[in-house]
Amino acid sequence: MHRKILALLMVLAAFTGNVHGMTLELSTSDAPPYSTPAGSGLADRTVMEAFRRIGVSTKILTAPSERSLVNANLGIVDGEYLRVAGIEKMYPNLVMVPEPVCENEFTAFARDPAIKLRGWESLGPYSVGFITGWKLLEENVTKVRSLTKVKDDKALFDLLTNDRVDIVIFDRRRGEAHLKHSRERGVRPLTPPLARRPMYLYVNRKHSALVSPLAEALRQMKRDGASSRIMTSVLGVAD
Repeated sequence: MHRKILALLMVLAAFTGNVHGMTLELSTSDAPPYSTPAGSGLADRTVMEAFRRIGVSTKILTAPSERSLVNANLGIVDGEYLRVAGIEKMYPNLVMVPEPVCENEFTAFARDPAIKLRGWESLGPYSVGFITGWKLLEENVTKVRSLTKVKDDKALFDLLTNDRVDIVIFDRRRGEAHLKHSRERGVRPLTPPLARRPMYLYVNRKHSALVSPLAEALRQMKRDGASSRIMTSVLGVAD
């Protein structure tokens, strides 16, 4: 048993040595507060710190949601975040790091104060919009009056502004950040959220040897308070 463990550690050390000194490129489609062009978002800083702790430097790239996944699956980039569990079923070259980076609240936003929702099935009477490539929504938002998919945050909330849909579905924190920046009036998040899901980092399978060390680094960050400090720094409070 000890020999097997030693052999595994030697393989991991050899693999890490191959990426040590290199910069892995990670793709994301997220926006503030999770990701920024400067790499200072909640998810950016958490992911980069996890890689730093295992001795690997990173570079953050942005791409539209579906393209970001495709690029990571093809190995054009080395990994992708933030995603729900199960993405590997559709993108088999991706391997999930089995420790959440954070949790997202998938929330409906609307202008009509009379709209009340209780779960996915309550969306039925409404016209709904969301961003292409959000797999949880593609799986659950099916039986609605009409469905519109768009490419990014601005296009999504423009659907509401232009009265093209009744509801858009987005992450709560990200939606509130967009509304604060854009100063759009009359749009509000509906409570409770439609779903809460842990969100994960994925790496291309050529980097699968990094999965366990990254998961442990993320767990260590929660134990030593680094995750809370990052959240407080970005959000102002440990949300």
